[in-house]
Amino acid sequence: MIQVRDLAVEVGGKTLAEGISFDVRAKDKVGLVGRNGAGKTSLFKTLGGALPPKSGTVKITGGVGYLSQDPRVDDVPPDTPGLTHVLSGRGLDEAMVRLEKARLRIEENPSEDNVARFSRLQERFEMEGGYAAESEVRRIASGLGLEDDRLDLPIGVLSGGQRRRVELARILFAGSDVLLLDEPTNHLDADAKDWLLGFLRSYQGALLVISHDLDLLDEAITRVIHLDREGEEALGEVVEYKGTYSQYLVAREKDEERLAKLADRQEAEIRRLATLADSMRGQTAKRARQAKSLDTRVSKLEEKKVEGPQKRRTMQVRFPEPPHAGRTVVEVDGLAKSYGDLTVFVDVEFDLGRGERILVMGLNGAGKTSLLRILAGETQADLGTVRWGHNVSVGYYAQEHEGIDAGRSLLDHMREQAGLDDEELRRLMGMFGLSGDKAHQDAGTLSGGEKTKLALAQLVAGRHNLLLLDEPTNNLDPGSRTATANALADWPGTMIIVSHDAEFVRELQPDRVLMMPEAQLDYWSDDLLELVELS
Repeated sequence: MIQVRDLAVEVGGKTLAEGISFDVRAKDKVGLVGRNGAGKTSLFKTLGGALPPKSGTVKITGGVGYLSQDPRVDDVPPDTPGLTHVLSGRGLDEAMVRLEKARLRIEENPSEDNVARFSRLQERFEMEGGYAAESEVRRIASGLGLEDDRLDLPIGVLSGGQRRRVELARILFAGSDVLLLDEPTNHLDADAKDWLLGFLRSYQGALLVISHDLDLLDEAITRVIHLDREGEEALGEVVEYKGTYSQYLVAREKDEERLAKLADRQEAEIRRLATLADSMRGQTAKRARQAKSLDTRVSKLEEKKVEGPQKRRTMQVRFPEPPHAGRTVVEVDGLAKSYGDLTVFVDVEFDLGRGERILVMGLNGAGKTSLLRILAGETQADLGTVRWGHNVSVGYYAQEHEGIDAGRSLLDHMREQAGLDDEELRRLMGMFGLSGDKAHQDAGTLSGGEKTKLALAQLVAGRHNLLLLDEPTNNLDPGSRTATANALADWPGTMIIVSHDAEFVRELQPDRVLMMPEAQLDYWSDDLLELVELS
């Protein structure tokens, strides 16, 4: 159970929300919603213990499974097998490591002592449920779309999407009494999403989830907590609604209509009384006393005045005209990439003409991100060549936001992309809703949606003519996703795209598709849209 009382959340010396109180009990399934930047992720960090509260209390009964929006396994040795990391959710990883070391000792020296030690460790591991646990881990990992052989690989060679699935599997396997899940369906294909929805529907603990996935919000939750923070200087407060997300939207719209009418009535009454008081001033002493009385009434009304809901600002994005590039933008010949004994892809070949768009498809682990990282110069291919055309400028959107560093402001990140003055850079950030004091905020404190917007703003500032886009709509709310898709659809530059977002791909209308890891090229057809969410 989660019990929150009079909680205040502060990030980088700025208070985002205060006076927050709510309960989440066993079997409650609650969605935390609110616009990007409202403070949802910061509130989750506070609940999960990653961020201390400014004031107030958080009491959680039982174990907590916390999936952050950008789960990192940097503190896990890169040679740790994925299976071992998942088993650590129940503390079985160390027992498994001891058992494996004992087995290796038998291979080196099959002495009676070594065999006896292995037998004792094996019996203990079995008594602790180790072998049954391994089967359960593989079942969960399979449900999340993680191939069985990938679970046996070191975490260091897995793709970002695979590492996130391993971390989600660890949290689900742990059997915690409370789950805090921040965007759990990111990087999941359609089958994995369906499996996760089924898991969450049957989960008996207390669930609190942040998600832009409307299917999850409609099918797996029974209550909505709306974190209401309308302006950059406003403080967040929570309003609770019973029902699914769709039911919340209807109730929220009615609440806002009612609030708007109340605000209008109060404002009209304040204007009427103030005008009447002004008309009485400078007349008789009796009239002056009446005016003063009216002033008192106006002051009391001002104190109780409610603010009507602000008009939702629609993000308006425009990518500038790209610099002119040669007719052939890039030629890729014979690329191959491996991580240790794992061969990701071999013999990848394609060329890309000016203004052309190519979608890279394939299952998780097929090498899509590895290919984009090679083209972006972030890593090296084992074999093959990449030849760039005349005057090509490459902009890379990384799905893991590796280029966004904690300890540096948003404005610092923008300055490194272009020689523009700060006023112009702030204008570009404002286009993505990153305005006001946000420019000087530590980028490490941003939510996932805000990091996405900052990364997109960097692409705009860079004035590139080739964009490498790796899941650019992850973490964006529906309105921001639509605005980004429309802007890119109208942009005449060249693109190489990786995306699970079928609506985004439909809007972009790629010219060709590259199927990985087979490196098979074909022309794009809308018939392939059904495969996009599965890739």
